[in-house]
Amino acid sequence: MTYCVAIKTNAGMVFLSDTRTNAGVDNISKYKKMFTWEVPGNRVITMMTSGNLSITQAVISLLQENIDNPQDGIDTILNADSLFRVAEIVGDAMRVIQNRYGANISQMGESTVSSIIVGGQRAGGDMRLFQVYSAGNFIEAGLDTPYFQNGEHKYGKPILDRVIGVDTPLNFCVTAALLSMDSTLRSNLSVGMPLDLSVIVRDELQFSQNRRIEEHDQNYLALSDAWSNALRNAFSDMFQYTV
Repeated sequence: MTYCVAIKTNAGMVFLSDTRTNAGVDNISKYKKMFTWEVPGNRVITMMTSGNLSITQAVISLLQENIDNPQDGIDTILNADSLFRVAEIVGDAMRVIQNRYGANISQMGESTVSSIIVGGQRAGGDMRLFQVYSAGNFIEAGLDTPYFQNGEHKYGKPILDRVIGVDTPLNFCVTAALLSMDSTLRSNLSVGMPLDLSVIVRDELQFSQNRRIEEHDQNYLALSDAWSNALRNAFSDMFQYTV
């Protein structure tokens, strides 16, 4: 399975994904689910994938192939004139791959359901965040929905609902994303370390963070322990409200 979360506020954007995939209790692997592109001063883009691994890997490969071998008349995510156009290009690639492999995969009894979170900013444009679905259609995050989740979203969603708004400071968003992931890791074995984190500050057009958090990262472990202790203390305080 997987868990990915993307947050968009007025200050910037935060993306966080795990790396675990599994097809049963005895077949667990690690695969990168976050992919980033940066042209400093021009654009910065992050994508996070979930669903059928072969489908999403093929979509990312097709997008990169078009960048590496450009053809006249074909837009790529690095020359598209808007982030909306980037989302369209990702949706087009999803349809190509689904049409190419989907029927055969389905005949084998496997699901081809996949989705890709796409976000970033282009020079002269606003930050935008989209979720692209298997059919190539997509939706955009807005004022009422400042974040998207893919995969095992239910464990980390309550944290985001309580603290994330469009005016939330970016460092708060990073902490919220990490605690949302930590809650998911604690409750679901199909989500696992290491984690990939990317952070975009509004109008900087480059990543302020783009890194991997390993299993023994001391800062992450300290945050996880502090959150556990804070929850225990808060739980103890709740007895005065018990009916």
